[in-house]
Amino acid sequence: MYIESAMLADAAFGACPGRAATELPTAANPLDSWHRAVIFGGQGRYAAAREELRVLRARTTDPVLLSLAASTEGSFLRQLGWHARAAGYDGRAAALIVPTGDAVGPERVDAICDALTGLAADALGTGRLALASRLLRRSHDAMTQARSPHGWRTLIRWHWVCAETALAGGAADTAAPHAATALALAEDGPSVRHRVKSRLLVAATAAAAGDVEHARTLADEVAEQCRAHGLLPLRWASSMLRSGVSTGARASAAATDAQQCAQAIGRRGGHFRPMSDSRV
Repeated sequence: MYIESAMLADAAFGACPGRAATELPTAANPLDSWHRAVIFGGQGRYAAAREELRVLRARTTDPVLLSLAASTEGSFLRQLGWHARAAGYDGRAAALIVPTGDAVGPERVDAICDALTGLAADALGTGRLALASRLLRRSHDAMTQARSPHGWRTLIRWHWVCAETALAGGAADTAAPHAATALALAEDGPSVRHRVKSRLLVAATAAAAGDVEHARTLADEVAEQCRAHGLLPLRWASSMLRSGVSTGARASAAATDAQQCAQAIGRRGGHFRPMSDSRV
């Protein structure tokens, strides 16, 4: 059982994010179900991921795991453009974990910061940058005031959303250090998926700063890494960026790839919010 759980953890936050569903062990406990949901979400298999979260919620009353499940569901919606809907899940995650008076161990710190950082990303996606900044400060305070350490993943996600908030505010010079720090942390960490996403964010900050050639090179590298590891949502995002920083046939090819990725994600249960939909 330990070997199977370790395999799931490695696929969720380690070297094998593209491991096929048929190669994955079944979940022996709720934590395994969360890891399976994270794996499937990274591959764009949203229907399978949501089913794992449903199983998790049915098998535990642990507020940490229930909070992580809600935050994870929120992240899936955010990846598909449904930020307002995501806020409902992230708010639920915060309600489950933030008011507790229990001792704050590292798992609880991570869950608190996941909820608050997720809410910040939701606020960013609905254009409320000041609220996003306040929530990021709360998340950072939770990390710095905790008596127990927090994980590498928590800090990387915080830097991601800090960078994205700065980019949304037109401050590429502020975003760049956050993106660079996230990448440095990811390079020292175990997760291929976090390294790939951090590289994509560095590419986005380069594009915003006007270094289009660097952004194009990085985005091309990220696209290849996404193909190699089966990271379909990140491949879609990298193709969207590539279509914006390229011209001519390269831009057209990237746009086609983004469309094909979106269609594949749709077949796997993930439905992007239409650009014409005023709901966010």
